[in-house]
Amino acid sequence: MAENKKEPCWYVIHTYSGYENKVKDTLEKSVENNGMQDLILEVRVPMEEVVEIRNGKRVKSTRKVYPGYVLVHMIETSESWYVVRNTRGVTGFVGPDSKPVPLTQEEVDMMLNTEQSSVDFGFAIGEHVRILSGPLENFSGVVEDVDTVRGKLTVKVQMFLGREMPVEVDLDQVEKED
Repeated sequence: MAENKKEPCWYVIHTYSGYENKVKDTLEKSVENNGMQDLILEVRVPMEEVVEIRNGKRVKSTRKVYPGYVLVHMIETSESWYVVRNTRGVTGFVGPDSKPVPLTQEEVDMMLNTEQSSVDFGFAIGEHVRILSGPLENFSGVVEDVDTVRGKLTVKVQMFLGREMPVEVDLDQVEKED
């Protein structure tokens, strides 16, 4: 597929971190201004929706999946290469000696199918937490497991006579201890 230069492929370009959307906008304007819609078909900054827990509340936001990188669907020609490579903020194509290397279909599927949201709970195994509500309110413990699917933590809590017991709590029932 890569040998036939008339076949559009996905390529990864490296940008200055934080400039991904600016590079995308600038490149799309260059494509439009130069009438290159038949060579450079699409420019994407892969984003994902995440749910973060802030102050005990779930907050939805979007973030870049691959900071510093932009995906370009194009037919590789000297003209398309030149336009992409000389876009302000682009540091080069990802590949040996900055030569464009097309992504495989599996890589494209993996990189562009990021719609499923992930949750950043802000808790890690081994962290010390305090339980804020429920029957074990004000007990402290250590995070043993983070269940991202169910939104729960398993916390090992010091109970009676120094015995430790694992208990399962919701994310909004705990806070990190200093």
